[in-house]
Amino acid sequence: MAAQSRWLSSALGACAIAAFYAAPSARADTATPIKHLVVIFQENESFDHYFGTYPNAQNLAGEPPFFASPDTPSVNGLTVTNGLLNHNPNLSNPIRLARSQAATCDQNHDYMPEQQAFDSGLMDKFVQFTGVGNTASSPCPDYGYGPNLVMGYYDGNTVTALWNYAQHYAMSDNSFGTTFGPSTVGAVNLVSGQTYGATPNVSGDTIDGTIIGDPDPTGDKCSGSTTVTLGSSGKNIGDLLNAKGITWGFFEGGFDLTITNPDGSTGCNRTHTSLVTAIKKDDYIPHHEPFQYYTSTANPSHTRPSSVAAIGTTDAANHQYDIHDFFDALARGNFPAVSILKAPGYQDGHPGYSDPLDEQTFIVNVLNTLQKSPAWNSTAVIISWDDSDGWYDHQMGPIESQSNTTEDALTGTDSCGTAGAAAYEGRCGHGPRLPLLVISHFAKGNFVDHSVTDQSSIIRFIEYNWSLGSIGNQSFDAIAGSLQNMFDFSNGRGDDRLCLDPNTGEPTNCR
Repeated sequence: MAAQSRWLSSALGACAIAAFYAAPSARADTATPIKHLVVIFQENESFDHYFGTYPNAQNLAGEPPFFASPDTPSVNGLTVTNGLLNHNPNLSNPIRLARSQAATCDQNHDYMPEQQAFDSGLMDKFVQFTGVGNTASSPCPDYGYGPNLVMGYYDGNTVTALWNYAQHYAMSDNSFGTTFGPSTVGAVNLVSGQTYGATPNVSGDTIDGTIIGDPDPTGDKCSGSTTVTLGSSGKNIGDLLNAKGITWGFFEGGFDLTITNPDGSTGCNRTHTSLVTAIKKDDYIPHHEPFQYYTSTANPSHTRPSSVAAIGTTDAANHQYDIHDFFDALARGNFPAVSILKAPGYQDGHPGYSDPLDEQTFIVNVLNTLQKSPAWNSTAVIISWDDSDGWYDHQMGPIESQSNTTEDALTGTDSCGTAGAAAYEGRCGHGPRLPLLVISHFAKGNFVDHSVTDQSSIIRFIEYNWSLGSIGNQSFDAIAGSLQNMFDFSNGRGDDRLCLDPNTGEPTNCR
């Protein structure tokens, strides 16, 4: 991403940019000192898959070392004391994956198999229902584990940056997917807390008007043949921000169709090849762009913003941008109040085509850039994921939303909770437990939050901080747990910056 090298002083000059960020009129009033929220929304990791043995890493030779502070709080993970590492109820015990095993098969993370793996809360059928290994028809790296690979986990010698961020800032060990299901479900829940209202009904992708699969957004010029819309009546957090005149944007790799990549690819087919997985993957993935499903916030033609200065405002781009636009806006001094970032495909962390090391490069480059910005002391970064990929996690969340369709299987055949209790069907949840970190000048340090939260808790924080009201129509924002226990707004923490090496994840100078 060449735009990352355009440092803040290159556009307006350091003094002008600092003055912009300091000016009271530059951003709307907020309920907290947070004037800029950045959500880095990654792909397909369960909590145990990334943090199951936190804060204890094996520190094997040839891998970046990780040593936790002695006062590090414990997490609800795969400890020796609970027996899950060595006496697991699944067909396999958990398997430590080395840094050299960063490329893996993609596991089964569909709506129904994820529920079946949970087995009414026994959490003991992951190998049978979500485990995927190498096959002749679908070759992928499983390192000889076959479907037992689903029990794999990494420690701080591979997801080193994330463990270092957890040491320095706040993380949650009790945050969940709002509902079960794959990428589109998680992405839509992130921006609206509501997956109901889809048309048309598409077998395998929707049920009773609710999205449970990965259809592309209708009208997006890069979409495939199977598409749905959440229509002109559906509402999302972008609509609430627009109503209050708050600047915002969704920034996804590959959205700018005018660019030609180094490999010669362009348009909807812009690609990168991961050095870790050796897979060539499209930068832009339509079903990862949730605002494209809504008429009010869609930019189906991928129209470019009228200028860098206009990024975050309402113009022909309609708040939908490329990742490079985020860095351009930051350098220009018109950093939106709310920014949601989606990495190009090869860096989004999705097993099968991406991996933890490419993901680490993206996350660290974003955070290093932000921490060198004049806006850092008024910024909060939330790192969250869209779904679990089906990876094993031992903790079932509360059933906040019941459903009884032919695709439900959490508490029995065609069952997720009590029959007839759902406002809208096809929204069984909470879903799998996912990692969640808050990185900010006001984040609690080396802190683990045990409050129950979910993807729509991010919406709730935005609504609270900018006094937006709520989405309504049974959106989960109305019942979402609060993220505020992860913050301490009483005072800042001095120079709390933690810059990391994007390759190793180890601390380096913030220069």
